[in-house]
Amino acid sequence: MNKVKTHITQLAMALSVVALAGCGGSATDTKIDTIDPSEPVSDWVMVWEDDFNGDTIDEGKWNFEVDCAGGGNNEKQCYTDSAENAFVADGILNIVALPADEGAAKPYTSARLNTRYKADFKYGRFEMRAKLPSGQGSWPAFWMLPTDEVYGGWPRSGEIDVVESVNLKVPTDDGVESNIYGTLHYGREWPNNDQSGKAYTFPQDSNPADGFHTYAIEWQEGEIRWYVDNYLYATQRQSELLYNSKGEALALKHRGWYSEYYDQTTGELQTHWDSSPYDQTFYMILNFAVGGDWPENVNQTGIDATAFENGQTFEVDYVRVYECAQDPDTGKGCETVRPGYDDLNDALVEGKAPAPTPPSDGTVTPLTIFDGSFNPDWPAWDCCGGSTPGLVADANRGDVVEFNVGASPTVNGFISRDAFITDENGEAAPFDASGMLEDGYVRFDMQVTSLSSTPDAPWLFKIESDGGATAVEVNLNTSTEGLDPVAGEWQTYTFPLQALSDAGLNVSLIDVVMIFPAWGQGEGAVYRVDNVEITNGGGTLPSLTLFTDETNTDWPLWDCCGGSTPGEVVDDEAHGVTAEFSIGASPTVMGFINRTEFGGSGTQFDATPLVDDGMLQFEMKVTSLSTTPDAPWLLKLESNNGETAVEMNLNTSVEGADPVAGEWQTYTFPINTLLQAGLDVSAIDVVMIFPAWGQGEGAIYRVDNARIFAPEPQTDLTLFADNVAEQWSIWDCCAGSTPTVETDDEAHGAVAEFQIGATPTVMGFLAADGVSFDASHLLSAGVIRFEMKIVSNASNPDAQWLFKIESNDAGQAVELPLSASQEGVAPVAGEWQTYTFALADLLSAGLDISAIDVVMVFPSWGMGEGAVYRIDNAVIANP
Repeated sequence: MNKVKTHITQLAMALSVVALAGCGGSATDTKIDTIDPSEPVSDWVMVWEDDFNGDTIDEGKWNFEVDCAGGGNNEKQCYTDSAENAFVADGILNIVALPADEGAAKPYTSARLNTRYKADFKYGRFEMRAKLPSGQGSWPAFWMLPTDEVYGGWPRSGEIDVVESVNLKVPTDDGVESNIYGTLHYGREWPNNDQSGKAYTFPQDSNPADGFHTYAIEWQEGEIRWYVDNYLYATQRQSELLYNSKGEALALKHRGWYSEYYDQTTGELQTHWDSSPYDQTFYMILNFAVGGDWPENVNQTGIDATAFENGQTFEVDYVRVYECAQDPDTGKGCETVRPGYDDLNDALVEGKAPAPTPPSDGTVTPLTIFDGSFNPDWPAWDCCGGSTPGLVADANRGDVVEFNVGASPTVNGFISRDAFITDENGEAAPFDASGMLEDGYVRFDMQVTSLSSTPDAPWLFKIESDGGATAVEVNLNTSTEGLDPVAGEWQTYTFPLQALSDAGLNVSLIDVVMIFPAWGQGEGAVYRVDNVEITNGGGTLPSLTLFTDETNTDWPLWDCCGGSTPGEVVDDEAHGVTAEFSIGASPTVMGFINRTEFGGSGTQFDATPLVDDGMLQFEMKVTSLSTTPDAPWLLKLESNNGETAVEMNLNTSVEGADPVAGEWQTYTFPINTLLQAGLDVSAIDVVMIFPAWGQGEGAIYRVDNARIFAPEPQTDLTLFADNVAEQWSIWDCCAGSTPTVETDDEAHGAVAEFQIGATPTVMGFLAADGVSFDASHLLSAGVIRFEMKIVSNASNPDAQWLFKIESNDAGQAVELPLSASQEGVAPVAGEWQTYTFALADLLSAGLDISAIDVVMVFPSWGMGEGAVYRIDNAVIANP
């Protein structure tokens, strides 16, 4: 029984008796293979009980709550400490709901007892044997609340409903109401809280109101299980995250419960996917409510006064608490389980935890939802009114989207979820805006052509993510422009992503954008929408070109101390004009300078936005070595007129190479490396390249393509299409052959060909040492796809064709038969066939998709001799 239940539809969905779909199983310390569910668990030790064998309620164990507020659910009873409402007789606690006297504050009286500060527990088995009351409007419960609200007010500190029911024995379409429910409440502050649970349906000949049954939970660290007559019908767990090689959260492995509370150190509101809030002490509650938001809105609705005219009784035989002697500190080791307890198609319940915001790869890719034509991945949508939004011509704008609100309450907008994609070219594609969180926004234009029949109806903007796991709804006049709609005028509305994130939106999985007059107040409204986008205005990262074909006049070539004048010379065809430096007898350093006293612009370069992915890179060719041939070659940068400086050997670059006379070589230094070495990267004004001070006499060298920049993000990876990807090779693991590039049919052209001989091997595509592909940004919809044709089958007809992918130098790997692809087909000799594997499925199977470095296709190990096959159009990309 929660304190506040306001979303009846959500409740009914959450507690549906049908199996809940989900994203896969979740690891736990419960070991079903070492536990015999048919045998009683011997390590439960009873630590508290009340068998109600006395003449009165033991006030050393129970507190009476006396108030008329109930649980804040619009209940219709006052709780009293009267013996008429709660008493012990014949070994049974009776909690009785009765009609109140005329003129009373509420039409019914009842009782609510709790054990707070008298019996508080963390972990264990909590058990009640009881006969539940019946009738339209009845709502009995055995439940638990935190002794101390460590994580904040309800439900941030959690709630555990061991058992509750509503309206038992009331007629339904299938007989009579016979459900009991086990539920958790948790998450954000009310009213944005979450709940998850499951119902158990009694057979029609065995109603919970007809006799006594035993209801229990087993609560251990990270897991809670629900039982009726010792049958386990529901399991809930803490959420589990999947991480990449850097320890960054990518996605949910299991969507369970979660908590949201303020960090005591930083003061920031944070989401936690651990065992909180169910890692604190809780106390027990027994109560019998009459009416309220839940029972009055289901079954026959309202309250049946005749059911209560002579009183309805919640009868409790006993309440017992057991501790797990195996490990009282965690409650683990006494699990009473059965096959299916951890299966989402059986007892395991999917919770409401929001997905984590995956790490941004720095990619800023704006999303256009509508701009004169529909985005097939984001169709226009009428939630509930039955209309079909369509295109209409605007005299000044061309085609725009028009929405109509009829008599049925509805919301309108744009959606990217599978169930609403109707265009054959469309695909649900939740949008990851985390890369533009700081400066991005949602923006659209709207014109109201007809106001609703409720002219003062507020106009709202609502945005959801992760299938509705997070959502933010605000008034249109809270936009940056601060405007209310004016009929007949086009107006622009802008909502910063940071503000939406601060309000609770997970910006990494945005899948619904809605614009509408308030629910139930929109009838008659007609409005048009245009230029719907999520963007940061197309902002780009800064870059600096020091030299490419000509000198940057803001950054002239410079000889610090030798008196020479560096100049421009023509080199080979590939490089054209280059910068040339010559060192004489005087010790000196050389390079590029921005300071005004040396002819520069004085505008220092701020590389701060490039810290994550940016680099300083240049090419250099030594045409004459110095007279000290072993002189180290150095890179030095200074900032803010020399306040900070960093000097390092060229062989500490990413390439790790020393200069070789007569050869062009590339040198790359990450901006983050320079920052960690002590450089203030916000005010760079000197870049120098030179042999060590006093050891450079006679050196002549050329520099080209010198720049500070962030490389274009590798959003997709084409492993093979006419040729193998740069820094990847076509590869034979173990047999010593060299796969080749061959010409196939006109449609495919050059393809990769693999041949397997007598030595067992696997084959595919291998990244160079230190190279891998981070596919994290493709997680929501990305795939690995390739085409394959068998030229000759293996001599062993039982050979199975397999797909294997590895990451982190084989730290993680997933191997699947080709028939497990989305196409579900096995290879057929002589035919090109396509195979597709979703990145999300590979991640769930254990692959770290942030560091993919091997992709293999091969017949079973040791069974492939004689196989010849070809692969083309192998990509890791969005479909």
